Amino acid sequence: MGHAENGVAPPGRAPEPLLRDPCAERGAAGHLLHPGNGGLDVFLAGTVFMDMIFTGLPGLPPPGTELVTDGLGSAPGGIANIAVAMSRLGLNVGLAAAFGDDMFGSYLWRTLSEQEGVGLDHSRRLPGWPTPVTVSLAYDSDRSMVTYHRPMPALPEEFIGRPPAARTCFLDLDRPIPTWAESMRRDGSTVVADVGWDPTETWSTDVLDRLGLVDVFLPNSIEAMAYTRTSTPELALDALAERVPVVVVKRGAQGAIAVDAITGERAAAPALPIEALDPTGAGDVFGAAFVYGTLADWPLLERLRFANLCAGLSVRHHSGSLGSPCWGDIAAFGEAGELPEEILREYAFIVPYIPEAAPESVARAEPTVRGAW
Repeated sequence: MGHAENGVAPPGRAPEPLLRDPCAERGAAGHLLHPGNGGLDVFLAGTVFMDMIFTGLPGLPPPGTELVTDGLGSAPGGIANIAVAMSRLGLNVGLAAAFGDDMFGSYLWRTLSEQEGVGLDHSRRLPGWPTPVTVSLAYDSDRSMVTYHRPMPALPEEFIGRPPAARTCFLDLDRPIPTWAESMRRDGSTVVADVGWDPTETWSTDVLDRLGLVDVFLPNSIEAMAYTRTSTPELALDALAERVPVVVVKRGAQGAIAVDAITGERAAAPALPIEALDPTGAGDVFGAAFVYGTLADWPLLERLRFANLCAGLSVRHHSGSLGSPCWGDIAAFGEAGELPEEILREYAFIVPYIPEAAPESVARAEPTVRGAW
């Protein structure tokens, strides 16, 4: 495979990742959670997309018009958003996913396995299947998306076989809970679940029936209210807390609220006052950081604060999954004088977890694949 020069792939060749680890300190961060244990922290399965993110747009193009922008990023998307975010925090991540055998599939496989340190032992390349693609139009601190996705000839469950041992497994409740996740839960794994937007907007209560096998549930406020038929995020939180031990309702710029029925904790944490350049994947970064805090046995409020911090750091970059923060980003948080000292003191609990190897500046992975066509 030929090498890309300055991020531009040779004609007819797949775009290539830099293969330079932007988070070289990630292993040290994970060691703090489980010294001497090389097993998986998280196992997850799902669909990996090639995300194409157009930025710098004044709005959506009206019918019959064309907008020209100089902002284009590309990165692994879908389930890869949270896999990358978890790995960058030092968690040992295993992913079961299907990859096309086209140039985008090659780029995604190498980016995840060689650059981002995500284990793909339970993933497969599917001959003749085109890689799913999502085009995201980011504008006015929000985005609209268009997705191309052909049915998969084989679902990840079909090639997982016996699932690996892992401290947690992460699911999307859009589909019934797979047997491998039930098996992992019986073996002691904590099941963490999110749920995506329902394109039919029927918000079937079948999703709520699946919560009996879930230990931690992380919906956003719109999803939580829609599925519970409630009128406020707080009412939705209370309704979901009757079904799941730990529930977090993500509220975007308003932060997050949560209940831990096991400890009796209730918590609310505001979002950081950070200007969002691109919110793509911010919810996944939040979930990854919340899982880290759960594995670290932090109190509920600290888990929310850390999740808000990581999500806030991620939206400062136009890059989807490759904008997920490394510990170097977290170590540098607040040094520019963006936030008052009284807010920074609320995050002092993170300091012991910052690896000594965390650099003062991060060699951020380049997400743009200009000229790949």
